[in-house]
Amino acid sequence: MRVIFACAGTGGHINPAIAMANIVLKHEPESKILFIGTETGLENKLVKNAGYDIKHIRTGKILRELTVKNITALINAYKGIFDSKKILKEFKPDIVIGTGGYICGPVMKAAKSLKIPYILHESNAFPGVSVKLLAKDAKCVMLGFEDAKKRLNPKANTVYTGTPAKFNEQDIENLDKDECLKALGLENVNKKIVLVTCGSQGAKRINEVVLNMIKKYHNEEVYYILVTGDKNYDEIINIKNKIQKDIKIDLDKYIKIEKFIFKMDEMYKVADLCITRAGAMTISELALAHKPSILIPLPTAAENHQFFNAKVLENVGAAKIIEQKDLTEDTLNNAVLDIVKDNNKLNIMGENAKKVIVKNVEEKIYNCIKLK
Repeated sequence: MRVIFACAGTGGHINPAIAMANIVLKHEPESKILFIGTETGLENKLVKNAGYDIKHIRTGKILRELTVKNITALINAYKGIFDSKKILKEFKPDIVIGTGGYICGPVMKAAKSLKIPYILHESNAFPGVSVKLLAKDAKCVMLGFEDAKKRLNPKANTVYTGTPAKFNEQDIENLDKDECLKALGLENVNKKIVLVTCGSQGAKRINEVVLNMIKKYHNEEVYYILVTGDKNYDEIINIKNKIQKDIKIDLDKYIKIEKFIFKMDEMYKVADLCITRAGAMTISELALAHKPSILIPLPTAAENHQFFNAKVLENVGAAKIIEQKDLTEDTLNNAVLDIVKDNNKLNIMGENAKKVIVKNVEEKIYNCIKLK
């Protein structure tokens, strides 16, 4: 099988595409895989790190407001159709798969014009604009949340598959926690470990609240792993250094700051509690890793879809939601201590996370993709 994946921008679009590429190769090892992305996006780092080739097209993101920038975006998106056609003609894919976002428009339009079937995957409960516009002509639309079906064209061929992750339950269970601690440089940490990660883009507000919370409380029972994202890392390190200078305390005793984590399965294995946004793939990963969580939905997410994603875990008792408007050093510290100081609560929340696992995700996705 020859497959092209179109993904760009954020890990929420890129990581499911990589996971699906892995599924294809697992079932058909002789398959040829190619990714299409933008020249400067995060997809280049993630796709290449996963071992796949990527080609680039011109395109643009249409903003949800009246602005002249949309004119440039439309022109680039139109150019992107011609770029995509050239790549498709050279690679000759059997199927093209898009995971949402602005790059899907030109790639899927090119596929349609060349009579190449395409498939979409929508991870969120509220489908994005691209998926809504392209769904009717797709071979099928794979859904991360069953509730998304009612928000798509009724003529669309939808299949509830769940969202693929880069690991499964068994992968996590097979990991040795002590070995993971050593690999992550945490073997000497004898505290509850709280992982704070807010997706590929990071979250400046959350990063700053976490640092100020440690400045105010520096609780001896908790050690934080703060994953900042590329664009926030240098600024957060500078804030950390300033705090250390102000309060004359070595914050390395309380926090480790990372720009990005590639082996998230190992990080989930060692974490006692996770503080995250509520992207669809994150919800899937928390469930597969059986991790209790504090979820801070991205307030600017289209149609507030992250809040509804988060409710999936909160409704089964696996997570606590703190909306960003309510996020302070005090509210976050209280929420963390309320959970980590009670081992029984940690265990119950972790067990409850299992309730939202979608079974047989890989098989369902492969059945949609395979050509037979």
